[in-house]
Amino acid sequence: MKKAEVGNVIEFRDGLQGVVEKVNENSVIVDLTYMGNYRDLELDQRTVVNHKNYKIIKNSTF
Repeated sequence: MKKAEVGNVIEFRDGLQGVVEKVNENSVIVDLTYMGNYRDLELDQRTVVNHKNYKIIKNSTF
């Protein structure tokens, strides 16, 4: 399994998507404001996702 990199868009937990801000040893920190319906979902701005629990949707443009 390929680990996400900073700037990648990932999908996890029932279709939530976000931009990877930081890559840790076992997880990534994700910015959820990427989603158009972010405010409607009443979620925190960032969350932590284990490498086993996401798939990369779009590679970073850096």
